[in-house]
Amino acid sequence: MSERDTTLTTEQKALTINLDKRKYGAIVEIGAGQEVARQFFSVGAAAGTIAKTMSAYDMQVSDHIYGSVGRYVSRERLMQMLEREYSLVINRLTSTRPEESTFFAYAATVTARSYKQQKECHGWIGIRLQVQPHSDPSDIIMHVRMLDDTNSAQSEALGILGVNIIYGAYYYHERPEWIVESLSDNLGSDRIEIDEIEFAGHSFAQVENRIMNLHLIQSWLTRAVVFNPDGNVSAPGDLFYQKPVLVIRGTFNPVTKVNVDMTDAGMRQFLRASGLTQDDVVSLAEITMNTLITGDQVNYSDFLARVDLLASLGYTVMISDYLRFFRLRAYLRHFTDKEIGIVLSVRDFEYLFDEKFYEGMEGGILEAFGKLFPDNTHVFVYPTRLEKGGDLITLENVKVPDHLKHLLAYLVENKLMLPIEQYDADILHLDAKKILNELQRGHGEWERCVPEGIAERIIQDNLLGFGTV
Repeated sequence: MSERDTTLTTEQKALTINLDKRKYGAIVEIGAGQEVARQFFSVGAAAGTIAKTMSAYDMQVSDHIYGSVGRYVSRERLMQMLEREYSLVINRLTSTRPEESTFFAYAATVTARSYKQQKECHGWIGIRLQVQPHSDPSDIIMHVRMLDDTNSAQSEALGILGVNIIYGAYYYHERPEWIVESLSDNLGSDRIEIDEIEFAGHSFAQVENRIMNLHLIQSWLTRAVVFNPDGNVSAPGDLFYQKPVLVIRGTFNPVTKVNVDMTDAGMRQFLRASGLTQDDVVSLAEITMNTLITGDQVNYSDFLARVDLLASLGYTVMISDYLRFFRLRAYLRHFTDKEIGIVLSVRDFEYLFDEKFYEGMEGGILEAFGKLFPDNTHVFVYPTRLEKGGDLITLENVKVPDHLKHLLAYLVENKLMLPIEQYDADILHLDAKKILNELQRGHGEWERCVPEGIAERIIQDNLLGFGTV
Protein backbone atom coordinates (compact mmCIF):
# COMPACT_ATOMS: atom_id res chain seq x y z
CA MET A 1 0.00 0.00 0.00
CA SER A 2 1.72 3.18 -1.20
CA GLU A 3 -0.98 5.60 -0.06
CA ARG A 4 -3.39 5.59 2.85
CA ASP A 5 -7.08 5.46 1.96
CA THR A 6 -8.44 8.66 3.50
CA THR A 7 -12.00 8.11 2.26
CA LEU A 8 -12.92 5.31 4.69
CA THR A 9 -15.86 6.15 6.94
CA THR A 10 -16.03 5.17 10.59
CA GLU A 11 -18.68 2.59 9.71
CA GLN A 12 -16.49 1.06 7.00
CA LYS A 13 -13.56 0.76 9.38
CA ALA A 14 -15.67 -0.82 12.12
CA LEU A 15 -17.30 -3.28 9.72
CA THR A 16 -13.94 -4.26 8.22
CA ILE A 17 -12.71 -5.20 11.68
CA ASN A 18 -15.94 -7.01 12.58
CA LEU A 19 -15.72 -9.13 9.44
CA ASP A 20 -12.12 -10.11 10.11
CA LYS A 21 -12.44 -13.24 12.24
CA ARG A 22 -8.77 -13.04 13.27
CA LYS A 23 -9.27 -9.91 15.41
CA TYR A 24 -10.93 -10.39 18.78
CA GLY A 25 -10.84 -8.56 22.06
CA ALA A 26 -12.27 -6.39 24.82
CA ILE A 27 -13.37 -2.76 24.91
CA VAL A 28 -13.55 -1.06 28.32
CA GLU A 29 -14.49 2.60 28.63
CA ILE A 30 -14.87 4.82 31.67
CA GLY A 31 -16.16 8.37 31.52
CA ALA A 32 -18.17 8.92 28.35
CA GLY A 33 -20.36 5.89 27.81
CA GLN A 34 -19.73 2.87 25.62
CA GLU A 35 -19.19 4.93 22.49
CA VAL A 36 -16.42 2.88 20.87
CA ALA A 37 -18.24 -0.39 21.49
CA ARG A 38 -21.42 1.20 20.13
CA GLN A 39 -19.70 1.94 16.82
CA PHE A 40 -18.89 -1.74 16.35
CA PHE A 41 -22.32 -2.95 17.44
CA SER A 42 -24.19 -0.47 15.24
CA VAL A 43 -22.63 -1.69 11.97
CA GLY A 44 -23.39 -5.36 12.66
CA ALA A 45 -21.34 -8.55 12.96
CA ALA A 46 -19.76 -7.30 16.21
CA ALA A 47 -19.84 -10.81 17.65
CA GLY A 48 -16.89 -11.52 15.41
CA THR A 49 -14.80 -8.84 17.13
CA ILE A 50 -15.96 -8.08 20.65
CA ALA A 51 -15.56 -10.60 23.42
CA LYS A 52 -16.45 -8.15 26.16
CA THR A 53 -17.44 -4.54 26.81
CA MET A 54 -17.52 -2.89 30.22
CA SER A 55 -17.72 0.40 32.11
CA ALA A 56 -16.79 0.66 35.80
CA TYR A 57 -17.95 4.15 36.74
CA ASP A 58 -18.15 3.74 40.49
CA MET A 59 -14.72 4.38 42.01
CA GLN A 60 -14.99 1.51 44.50
CA VAL A 61 -16.01 -0.88 41.76
CA SER A 62 -13.20 0.37 39.54
CA ASP A 63 -10.66 -0.01 42.36
CA HIS A 64 -11.91 -3.53 43.08
CA ILE A 65 -11.36 -4.52 39.45
CA TYR A 66 -8.13 -2.70 38.65
CA GLY A 67 -6.57 -1.79 42.01
CA SER A 68 -6.26 1.57 43.74
CA VAL A 69 -4.88 4.61 41.97
CA GLY A 70 -4.12 8.23 42.86
CA ARG A 71 -6.01 9.74 39.91
CA TYR A 72 -8.77 7.96 38.02
CA VAL A 73 -8.16 9.80 34.76
CA SER A 74 -4.46 9.06 34.47
CA ARG A 75 -1.91 7.07 32.56
CA GLU A 76 -1.53 4.84 35.61
CA ARG A 77 -5.20 3.85 35.57
CA LEU A 78 -5.14 3.27 31.83
CA MET A 79 -2.18 0.91 32.13
CA GLN A 80 -3.95 -0.99 34.93
CA MET A 81 -6.95 -1.40 32.66
CA LEU A 82 -4.93 -2.56 29.66
CA GLU A 83 -2.84 -5.02 31.64
CA ARG A 84 -5.83 -6.66 33.30
CA GLU A 85 -8.13 -6.76 30.28
CA TYR A 86 -5.48 -7.98 27.86
CA SER A 87 -4.40 -10.73 30.27
CA LEU A 88 -8.01 -11.87 30.65
CA VAL A 89 -8.51 -12.02 26.89
CA ILE A 90 -5.30 -14.00 26.34
CA ASN A 91 -5.83 -16.41 29.24
CA ARG A 92 -9.48 -17.10 28.52
CA LEU A 93 -9.57 -17.19 24.73
CA THR A 94 -6.25 -18.40 23.34
CA SER A 95 -7.20 -22.05 23.63
CA THR A 96 -10.74 -21.59 22.28
CA ARG A 97 -10.27 -19.26 19.32
CA PRO A 98 -8.83 -20.14 15.89
CA GLU A 99 -5.04 -20.51 15.73
CA GLU A 100 -4.64 -17.43 13.54
CA SER A 101 -6.41 -15.11 16.02
CA THR A 102 -4.84 -11.85 17.13
CA PHE A 103 -6.17 -10.48 20.43
CA PHE A 104 -6.55 -6.94 21.71
CA ALA A 105 -7.74 -4.85 24.63
CA TYR A 106 -8.88 -1.27 24.10
CA ALA A 107 -9.25 0.98 27.15
CA ALA A 108 -10.19 4.59 27.86
CA THR A 109 -10.52 6.60 31.05
CA VAL A 110 -11.80 10.13 30.45
CA THR A 111 -13.55 13.03 32.13
CA ALA A 112 -16.09 14.45 29.71
CA ARG A 113 -18.49 17.39 29.88
CA SER A 114 -21.30 16.93 32.41
CA TYR A 115 -23.55 18.91 34.74
CA LYS A 116 -20.77 18.90 37.35
CA GLN A 117 -17.76 18.90 35.03
CA GLN A 118 -17.29 22.13 33.12
CA LYS A 119 -13.50 22.36 33.25
CA GLU A 120 -10.79 20.57 31.29
CA CYS A 121 -12.19 17.55 29.43
CA HIS A 122 -9.44 15.07 28.77
CA GLY A 123 -8.52 11.43 29.00
CA TRP A 124 -6.04 8.60 28.53
CA ILE A 125 -6.73 6.10 25.77
CA GLY A 126 -4.82 3.07 24.57
CA ILE A 127 -4.77 -0.31 22.90
CA ARG A 128 -2.69 -3.40 23.58
CA LEU A 129 -2.73 -5.93 20.77
CA GLN A 130 -1.08 -8.78 18.98
CA VAL A 131 -0.25 -7.72 15.44
CA GLN A 132 0.55 -11.31 14.47
CA PRO A 133 -0.85 -14.54 15.97
CA HIS A 134 0.94 -15.50 19.20
CA SER A 135 3.23 -12.45 19.02
CA ASP A 136 4.19 -10.45 22.08
CA PRO A 137 1.88 -7.48 22.65
CA SER A 138 2.31 -3.95 21.31
CA ASP A 139 0.90 -0.76 22.84
CA ILE A 140 -0.33 2.60 21.59
CA ILE A 141 -1.00 5.05 24.42
CA MET A 142 -2.20 8.64 24.09
CA HIS A 143 -3.48 11.62 26.05
CA VAL A 144 -6.43 13.46 24.52
CA ARG A 145 -8.32 16.69 25.10
CA MET A 146 -11.96 16.86 24.02
CA LEU A 147 -12.85 20.21 22.48
CA ASP A 148 -16.60 19.86 21.79
CA ASP A 149 -18.98 21.83 24.02
CA THR A 150 -21.44 19.07 24.95
CA ASN A 151 -21.21 15.63 26.47
CA SER A 152 -22.98 14.00 23.53
CA ALA A 153 -20.59 15.55 21.00
CA GLN A 154 -17.55 14.61 23.06
CA SER A 155 -18.82 11.04 23.40
CA GLU A 156 -19.42 10.79 19.66
CA ALA A 157 -15.90 12.07 18.94
CA LEU A 158 -14.38 9.54 21.36
CA GLY A 159 -16.28 6.75 19.60
CA ILE A 160 -14.90 7.75 16.20
CA LEU A 161 -11.40 8.15 17.63
CA GLY A 162 -11.56 4.68 19.19
CA VAL A 163 -12.42 3.06 15.87
CA ASN A 164 -9.56 4.96 14.23
CA ILE A 165 -7.14 3.71 16.90
CA ILE A 166 -8.13 0.07 16.60
CA TYR A 167 -8.21 0.14 12.80
CA GLY A 168 -4.89 1.96 12.56
CA ALA A 169 -3.17 -0.31 15.06
CA TYR A 170 -4.04 -3.35 12.98
CA TYR A 171 -3.88 -2.14 9.41
CA TYR A 172 -1.16 0.53 9.58
CA HIS A 173 1.20 -1.02 12.11
CA GLU A 174 4.04 -1.05 9.58
CA ARG A 175 3.56 2.69 8.98
CA PRO A 176 3.15 4.29 12.44
CA GLU A 177 3.01 7.76 10.87
CA TRP A 178 -0.18 6.61 9.12
CA ILE A 179 -1.60 5.59 12.49
CA VAL A 180 -1.03 9.14 13.70
CA GLU A 181 -2.50 10.72 10.58
CA SER A 182 -5.56 8.49 10.65
CA LEU A 183 -6.54 9.50 14.19
CA SER A 184 -8.38 12.54 12.85
CA ASP A 185 -10.26 10.62 10.14
CA ASN A 186 -13.94 11.66 10.11
CA LEU A 187 -13.20 14.10 12.97
CA GLY A 188 -11.25 17.02 11.52
CA SER A 189 -8.84 19.02 13.65
CA ASP A 190 -11.18 20.90 15.99
CA ARG A 191 -12.88 18.18 18.04
CA ILE A 192 -10.04 16.17 19.56
CA GLU A 193 -6.53 17.24 20.48
CA ILE A 194 -3.87 14.56 21.05
CA ASP A 195 -0.89 16.07 22.83
CA GLU A 196 1.03 12.88 23.63
CA ILE A 197 1.35 9.51 21.93
CA GLU A 198 3.59 6.57 22.70
CA PHE A 199 4.27 3.40 20.74
CA ALA A 200 5.79 0.46 22.60
CA GLY A 201 6.20 -3.29 22.50
CA HIS A 202 6.99 -5.97 19.96
CA SER A 203 5.79 -4.38 16.71
CA PHE A 204 6.83 -0.82 17.60
CA ALA A 205 10.27 -1.45 19.09
CA GLN A 206 11.97 0.63 16.38
CA VAL A 207 9.57 3.59 16.52
CA GLU A 208 11.12 6.91 17.60
CA ASN A 209 8.34 8.29 19.78
CA ARG A 210 9.63 11.84 19.71
CA ILE A 211 9.28 11.92 15.93
CA MET A 212 5.78 10.47 16.17
CA ASN A 213 4.85 13.25 18.59
CA LEU A 214 6.25 15.83 16.22
CA HIS A 215 4.04 14.21 13.58
CA LEU A 216 1.04 15.07 15.78
CA ILE A 217 1.77 18.75 15.09
CA GLN A 218 2.28 18.13 11.38
CA SER A 219 -1.06 16.29 11.28
CA TRP A 220 -2.88 19.16 13.05
CA LEU A 221 -3.75 16.93 15.99
CA THR A 222 -2.09 19.29 18.44
CA ARG A 223 -0.39 22.67 18.41
CA ALA A 224 2.47 21.69 20.71
CA VAL A 225 4.31 18.73 22.21
CA VAL A 226 6.43 18.79 25.34
CA PHE A 227 9.55 16.89 26.38
CA ASN A 228 10.57 16.66 30.02
CA PRO A 229 14.19 17.16 31.18
CA ASP A 230 14.79 13.43 30.60
CA GLY A 231 14.11 14.06 26.91
CA ASN A 232 10.90 12.01 26.96
CA VAL A 233 7.46 13.09 25.75
CA SER A 234 5.12 14.25 28.51
CA ALA A 235 1.50 15.39 28.59
CA PRO A 236 1.54 19.19 29.01
CA GLY A 237 -1.01 19.06 31.81
CA ASP A 238 1.29 16.85 33.86
CA LEU A 239 4.13 19.38 33.61
CA PHE A 240 2.33 22.72 33.66
CA TYR A 241 -0.70 22.10 35.86
CA GLN A 242 -1.01 25.07 38.24
CA LYS A 243 2.70 25.87 38.00
CA PRO A 244 4.42 29.15 37.17
CA VAL A 245 6.24 28.94 33.82
CA LEU A 246 9.24 30.86 32.50
CA VAL A 247 9.66 30.35 28.75
CA ILE A 248 12.49 31.32 26.44
CA ARG A 249 11.93 31.07 22.71
CA GLY A 250 14.80 30.35 20.38
CA THR A 251 16.13 28.19 17.59
CA PHE A 252 18.72 26.62 19.92
CA ASN A 253 20.60 25.64 16.80
CA PRO A 254 22.85 25.19 18.69
CA VAL A 255 22.04 26.15 22.26
CA THR A 256 24.55 28.90 23.17
CA LYS A 257 25.88 30.59 26.28
CA VAL A 258 23.53 33.47 25.46
CA ASN A 259 20.51 31.15 25.71
CA VAL A 260 21.63 29.93 29.12
CA ASP A 261 22.40 33.45 30.39
CA MET A 262 19.03 34.69 29.14
CA THR A 263 17.28 31.91 31.04
CA ASP A 264 19.31 32.37 34.23
CA ALA A 265 18.98 36.17 34.20
CA GLY A 266 15.28 36.01 33.39
CA MET A 267 14.73 33.43 36.14
CA ARG A 268 16.44 35.59 38.77
CA GLN A 269 14.25 38.54 37.89
CA PHE A 270 11.11 36.40 37.61
CA LEU A 271 11.69 34.99 41.09
CA ARG A 272 12.33 38.42 42.61
CA ALA A 273 9.16 39.84 41.08
CA SER A 274 6.95 36.90 42.04
CA GLY A 275 8.41 35.82 45.38
CA LEU A 276 8.68 32.24 44.10
CA THR A 277 11.54 29.78 44.44
CA GLN A 278 13.16 28.13 41.43
CA ASP A 279 11.75 24.74 42.43
CA ASP A 280 8.27 26.20 41.91
CA VAL A 281 8.88 27.22 38.29
CA VAL A 282 8.95 25.20 35.07
CA SER A 283 11.85 26.44 32.94
CA LEU A 284 10.74 25.95 29.34
CA ALA A 285 12.72 26.21 26.10
CA GLU A 286 10.29 26.62 23.19
CA ILE A 287 11.11 26.01 19.54
CA THR A 288 8.66 26.97 16.80
CA MET A 289 7.93 24.30 14.23
CA ASN A 290 8.97 26.42 11.24
CA THR A 291 12.60 26.47 12.46
CA LEU A 292 12.73 22.66 12.04
CA ILE A 293 11.60 22.69 8.41
CA THR A 294 14.05 22.60 5.51
CA GLY A 295 12.22 23.12 2.24
CA ASP A 296 9.07 21.01 2.60
CA GLN A 297 10.61 18.48 4.98
CA VAL A 298 11.18 18.35 8.71
CA ASN A 299 14.82 17.73 9.61
CA TYR A 300 14.21 15.00 12.20
CA SER A 301 17.85 14.41 13.13
CA ASP A 302 18.26 18.13 13.73
CA PHE A 303 15.11 18.15 15.86
CA LEU A 304 16.27 15.21 17.99
CA ALA A 305 19.69 16.78 18.46
CA ARG A 306 18.25 20.05 19.75
CA VAL A 307 15.90 18.29 22.18
CA ASP A 308 18.71 16.09 23.49
CA LEU A 309 21.14 18.98 23.95
CA LEU A 310 18.58 21.11 25.76
CA ALA A 311 17.49 18.20 27.92
CA SER A 312 21.14 17.62 28.92
CA LEU A 313 21.08 21.15 30.38
CA GLY A 314 17.92 20.42 32.38
CA TYR A 315 15.39 22.21 30.17
CA THR A 316 11.82 21.21 29.57
CA VAL A 317 11.42 21.56 25.78
CA MET A 318 8.31 22.43 23.81
CA ILE A 319 7.90 22.28 20.03
CA SER A 320 4.95 24.35 18.84
CA ASP A 321 3.48 26.04 15.79
CA TYR A 322 2.70 29.21 17.75
CA LEU A 323 4.45 31.89 15.74
CA ARG A 324 2.82 34.67 17.76
CA PHE A 325 3.74 35.06 21.42
CA PHE A 326 0.17 35.67 22.59
CA ARG A 327 -0.89 32.26 21.29
CA LEU A 328 1.94 30.66 23.27
CA ARG A 329 0.67 32.43 26.41
CA ALA A 330 -2.91 31.33 25.71
CA TYR A 331 -1.74 27.72 25.31
CA LEU A 332 -0.01 27.77 28.70
CA ARG A 333 -3.15 29.29 30.24
CA HIS A 334 -5.00 26.05 29.44
CA PHE A 335 -3.01 24.44 32.23
CA THR A 336 -2.11 27.11 34.77
CA ASP A 337 -3.37 30.41 36.14
CA LYS A 338 -0.03 31.09 37.82
CA GLU A 339 2.62 33.58 36.72
CA ILE A 340 3.95 33.34 33.17
CA GLY A 341 7.24 34.94 32.22
CA ILE A 342 8.55 35.20 28.67
CA VAL A 343 12.23 35.92 28.09
CA LEU A 344 13.16 37.34 24.71
CA SER A 345 16.09 39.14 23.18
CA VAL A 346 15.84 42.74 22.13
CA ARG A 347 16.82 41.35 18.71
CA ASP A 348 13.32 39.85 18.54
CA PHE A 349 11.79 43.31 18.41
CA GLU A 350 12.49 43.36 14.68
CA TYR A 351 9.51 41.10 14.11
CA LEU A 352 7.68 41.63 17.44
CA PHE A 353 6.93 45.22 16.36
CA ASP A 354 6.48 44.40 12.67
CA GLU A 355 2.81 44.97 11.89
CA LYS A 356 2.94 42.56 8.95
CA PHE A 357 3.32 39.83 11.56
CA TYR A 358 -0.24 40.54 12.73
CA GLU A 359 -2.03 40.77 9.39
CA GLY A 360 -5.36 39.00 9.48
CA MET A 361 -6.09 40.07 13.05
CA GLU A 362 -8.96 42.53 13.28
CA GLY A 363 -7.16 44.62 15.89
CA GLY A 364 -3.70 44.16 14.42
CA ILE A 365 -0.74 44.68 16.71
CA LEU A 366 -2.93 46.24 19.43
CA GLU A 367 -5.05 43.09 19.63
CA ALA A 368 -1.92 40.93 19.73
CA PHE A 369 -0.36 42.82 22.64
CA GLY A 370 -3.70 42.97 24.42
CA LYS A 371 -3.88 39.17 24.29
CA LEU A 372 -0.26 38.81 25.40
CA PHE A 373 -0.65 40.75 28.65
CA PRO A 374 -4.18 40.19 29.99
CA ASP A 375 -3.26 38.54 33.28
CA ASN A 376 -0.15 37.88 35.30
CA THR A 377 2.17 37.73 32.28
CA HIS A 378 5.42 39.65 31.93
CA VAL A 379 8.07 39.84 29.24
CA PHE A 380 11.71 40.13 30.29
CA VAL A 381 13.90 41.72 27.62
CA TYR A 382 17.54 40.69 27.27
CA PRO A 383 20.02 43.22 25.77
CA THR A 384 22.39 42.61 22.88
CA ARG A 385 25.31 43.89 20.85
CA LEU A 386 25.23 43.37 17.10
CA GLU A 387 29.00 42.85 17.09
CA LYS A 388 31.77 42.48 19.62
CA GLY A 389 32.49 45.88 21.14
CA GLY A 390 29.42 47.38 19.48
CA ASP A 391 26.79 49.60 21.04
CA LEU A 392 24.65 48.10 23.80
CA ILE A 393 21.01 47.78 22.71
CA THR A 394 18.50 47.51 25.55
CA LEU A 395 14.79 47.86 26.17
CA GLU A 396 15.44 51.52 26.94
CA ASN A 397 17.05 52.42 23.60
CA VAL A 398 15.82 49.80 21.12
CA LYS A 399 14.47 51.25 17.88
CA VAL A 400 10.88 50.56 16.88
CA PRO A 401 8.79 52.27 14.17
CA ASP A 402 8.00 55.85 15.14
CA HIS A 403 4.25 55.33 15.27
CA LEU A 404 4.71 52.41 17.72
CA LYS A 405 7.00 54.17 20.18
CA HIS A 406 4.07 55.12 22.41
CA LEU A 407 2.90 51.50 22.47
CA LEU A 408 6.32 50.36 23.65
CA ALA A 409 6.43 53.18 26.20
CA TYR A 410 3.04 52.07 27.56
CA LEU A 411 4.25 48.48 28.00
CA VAL A 412 7.42 49.62 29.76
CA GLU A 413 5.68 52.23 31.94
CA ASN A 414 3.19 49.66 33.17
CA LYS A 415 5.94 47.11 33.84
CA LEU A 416 4.55 44.60 31.38
CA MET A 417 7.90 44.61 29.60
CA LEU A 418 10.87 44.67 31.94
CA PRO A 419 14.57 45.07 31.12
CA ILE A 420 16.82 42.28 32.33
CA GLU A 421 19.21 43.97 34.69
CA GLN A 422 21.93 41.41 35.41
CA TYR A 423 23.59 39.65 32.47
CA ASP A 424 26.94 38.53 31.11
CA ALA A 425 28.10 41.54 29.11
CA ASP A 426 30.97 39.59 27.50
CA ILE A 427 28.72 37.31 25.42
CA LEU A 428 26.01 39.68 24.14
CA HIS A 429 27.48 39.71 20.64
CA LEU A 430 27.24 35.94 20.12
CA ASP A 431 25.07 34.99 17.14
CA ALA A 432 23.63 31.48 16.83
CA LYS A 433 23.65 31.56 13.00
CA LYS A 434 27.35 32.40 12.89
CA ILE A 435 28.10 29.76 15.51
CA LEU A 436 26.21 27.14 13.46
CA ASN A 437 28.15 28.06 10.32
CA GLU A 438 31.45 27.70 12.17
CA LEU A 439 30.31 24.44 13.77
CA GLN A 440 29.57 22.93 10.37
CA ARG A 441 33.12 23.67 9.27
CA GLY A 442 34.51 21.60 12.16
CA HIS A 443 36.54 22.48 15.25
CA GLY A 444 36.95 26.16 16.06
CA GLU A 445 36.20 29.10 18.32
CA TRP A 446 32.51 28.19 18.34
CA GLU A 447 33.32 25.57 20.97
CA ARG A 448 33.85 28.42 23.48
CA CYS A 449 30.45 29.90 22.66
CA VAL A 450 28.28 26.98 23.83
CA PRO A 451 27.63 25.75 27.39
CA GLU A 452 30.02 23.33 29.03
CA GLY A 453 29.67 19.80 27.69
CA ILE A 454 27.64 20.79 24.62
CA ALA A 455 30.58 21.05 22.20
CA GLU A 456 31.80 17.61 23.26
CA ARG A 457 28.40 16.06 22.55
CA ILE A 458 28.09 17.80 19.18
CA ILE A 459 31.54 16.65 18.10
CA GLN A 460 31.27 13.12 19.50
CA ASP A 461 27.86 12.43 17.94
CA ASN A 462 28.29 14.54 14.76
CA LEU A 463 25.23 16.62 15.59
CA LEU A 464 23.80 19.64 13.74
CA GLY A 465 25.95 19.02 10.65
CA PHE A 466 29.27 19.20 12.50
CA GLY A 467 32.18 19.19 10.05
CA THR A 468 30.03 18.74 6.94
CA VAL A 469 31.01 21.96 5.14
